[in-house]
Amino acid sequence: MSYQIGDKIPSFTLQDTEGTQITIEAGTNNHNVLLFFPLAFSSVCTDELCLVRDNMKAYESLNAKVYGISIDSFFSLKAFKQSQNLNFTLLSDFNKVQSTNFGVLNNDHFGMIGVAKRSAFVLNGDLRLVYSEILQDAGNLPNFDKIKEALK
Repeated sequence: MSYQIGDKIPSFTLQDTEGTQITIEAGTNNHNVLLFFPLAFSSVCTDELCLVRDNMKAYESLNAKVYGISIDSFFSLKAFKQSQNLNFTLLSDFNKVQSTNFGVLNNDHFGMIGVAKRSAFVLNGDLRLVYSEILQDAGNLPNFDKIKEALK
């Protein structure tokens, strides 16, 4: 399955770095920026999430909540978040349910099966998909200017 622009995304729940269940649901005034990334502690993922960290005020000014999502365990994500001083929520999709639902599961990431492709999605407050970017090359970063434009 994968979602298309304009689709209403069903609410979903994933574990954060403390093991707490976090639900992304409709009815908030916030936009949600979902950044799927392949693996914690890898160089490009670290660059991507630190860039988001350093620009968090811009996302907050656009009334956006940012979530980094990977198939790593919440234990690994906790260590990654602490090591990089990340100031937004990381979520574990360890069972690969949302990576599958969003159509970003990669069947060959340096020989690893079932790693999320680097991708970005923006959901409005009603969980309607307003922006989607799935990168085929994990060495590339999402277009952050387009993400911010979708938040306006």
